[in-house]
Order: sequence, then C-alpha cells, then structure tokens
Amino acid sequence: MKKLTARPILALLIIALAAGLAVAQTNATKTLEGTVFGSNNVPLSGAIVYLQDGKSNGIRSFFSTSNGSYRFGPLSSDTDYQVWAQYKNQKSSTKTVSSYDSRKNIVIDLHIKTK
Repeated sequence: MKKLTARPILALLIIALAAGLAVAQTNATKTLEGTVFGSNNVPLSGAIVYLQDGKSNGIRSFFSTSNGSYRFGPLSSDTDYQVWAQYKNQKSSTKTVSSYDSRKNIVIDLHIKTK
C-alpha cells in the first residue's frame, strides 16, 4: 500500500520541478555593458548613460567610470531596451537591445562627437 501512495507523490514532485524550471527559464536575465568613447576613441569619464525600458518607458542612468565603462543589470530577457549616452550637451546615437538577443552579456560601445 505504501508503494501506491509513493507513485502519485513522486509524479507530483516531478511535475512541480518541471514547472519550476519553466518559470526559471522565462525569468532569465542578461546584462548590458560597454564603454563611452569621445572623439579619437578616447574613453569618456562622467558621461551619463541612459537605459530606457521598452515596456514601462522607465529610464535608468549611470555615470561612466574613469575608464569610460558602464554596466546595467540584471535586465529582463523579454523586454526591449534603448541605450544612449550624453556628455556636455553632446549625445550618442541610440542603440537597441532586443528581447530576441539571447546573449547573457551584451556589449555596446557608445560614441559621442566631442569638441
């Protein structure tokens, strides 16, 4: 009789584990990083990098580090993002991070024409 009750419990446990794995895959995250460059490919420290969420239109910002680098994460894998940088009233072109991009770590360098 104990064997009969163990099988349904084992089946429910397997179903619960499979459902948990499916949820974990849909909640996957990724990171975005890169470097902000000025004219002559000089890294820009203190540039403001903006990241706009395509679902909520919310914007996050980050000041580039002393070597011009920036990083955002974790980012939702099922959302598109727009990223751009600004430095002393000059703006880079806007780049898109697509939800179809399956890379876990996305690198986008931004270029600003400085005077």
